[in-house]
Amino acid sequence: MSTATQPDRPALCIRGVTVGYHAQAVLCDISLEIQTGEWCVVLGPNGSGKSTLLYAAAGLLSPRSGCIELSGVPLTDAPQAKRTLGYGCAPEHLPGLLTGRQCLQVYAAAKGLREIDHDVLELAAALALSAQLDRYVDTYSLGMRQKLAVLLALIGAPRLIVLDEAFNGLDPASATILRHHLRRLADERRAAVLLATHALEIAERYADRLVLLLEGRIRQVWDAAQLTAQRAAGTPLEDLLAAAAGGS
Repeated sequence: MSTATQPDRPALCIRGVTVGYHAQAVLCDISLEIQTGEWCVVLGPNGSGKSTLLYAAAGLLSPRSGCIELSGVPLTDAPQAKRTLGYGCAPEHLPGLLTGRQCLQVYAAAKGLREIDHDVLELAAALALSAQLDRYVDTYSLGMRQKLAVLLALIGAPRLIVLDEAFNGLDPASATILRHHLRRLADERRAAVLLATHALEIAERYADRLVLLLEGRIRQVWDAAQLTAQRAAGTPLEDLLAAAAGGS
């Protein structure tokens, strides 16, 4: 079987995945597909497994069972599959002894690029981070680290962008710029976005696919048509989630 990426395949395909830490299973029998051009938002309470789902999708945690494919390539073929992936690491995991620009250069080199993507540098300017790129990361505020983590995830024009609470610590103007940028990448079918968040307003306005994760299992998935109908009907998202969760 060829390991070349297949543009017509889902950006992310998870089938029957169970994953956990040591003897404890955190996610059980998870299946999910995200197409290029979709912004998928994962909602759920603390401890529901949102971050674990993202770790598995990014290849940072190996499933005990099931399979994960990125653009038709099994995640077990890590070098090939991960060329299509952009993962936004937690801000506290950024290397403090490098400058922001050095971080971007390292990521670009890892993706086989000779220089940092022009689009990424343009977004850095829009986020007012350009002037700070030659400072060491350990001098950055939380918001600056968050911006850098997202920029790193966008290096190499990935088909799947995986972000965990990427808007935490951002000022309102920067959050708006980033939301519009991600929405544009999806609308232009340049990428799929997988975002785990507690922010209902992002799910309300931007999601094409909405996943409710409870106690390590997917309770319900709403597709674009269902979300469009919900918005047209004016049904509060809180009501939709409460009904799916059985009022719990």
